[in-house]
Amino acid sequence: MENILHLLEPSLIIKTVGIIGLFFIIFAESGLFFGFFFPGDSLLFTAGFLASQNILDITVLLIGSFLCAVLGDNVGYWFGKEIGPKIFKKEDSIFFHRDHLTRAKKFYEKYGKKTIILARFVPIVRTFAPIVAGVGEMRYRDFMVFNLIGGLVWSFGMVLAGYFLGRAIPGVDEYILPIIILIIFSSVLPVFAELIRSKK
Repeated sequence: MENILHLLEPSLIIKTVGIIGLFFIIFAESGLFFGFFFPGDSLLFTAGFLASQNILDITVLLIGSFLCAVLGDNVGYWFGKEIGPKIFKKEDSIFFHRDHLTRAKKFYEKYGKKTIILARFVPIVRTFAPIVAGVGEMRYRDFMVFNLIGGLVWSFGMVLAGYFLGRAIPGVDEYILPIIILIIFSSVLPVFAELIRSKK
């Protein structure tokens, strides 16, 4: 079990794929329908922590993660706009599940345009929200405004949280894995709460 957790440790993932690989993961999770399984929150937080230890450059990390988050959402939006309602008829596969798309659609119907900001902090919904916005033909100018705000708050928030925690607490690296597990749990919790409420 300890070996499995070590392999899944975000810091090991980042050190393996490098900062370019990290940026691709953020880009993919933000708008490519197969990117929903990437742990964007925990990776950004860990990347910020590694930057506090001078392993990564904080400036490059902040700018790169923000740009990739915004670009990823743009790809998702235009994909949804081009494919339209047809995507809801697509058969399930390893990389695509209609229930994920439906969940994002309900989230969008409930919160409207601000979904593009709120979805940044909800796994799975984060990936499919821009696609749903494109399918629903949300005006691109409006989408881009919310996309920029959401991308900035999410990427900077996660990275800087890890960075300042690493700077503020001596020996915090000993507790990084429990902290990451807590972040993953906290980010997944709203999804489970919504599922339970919808079943009721």
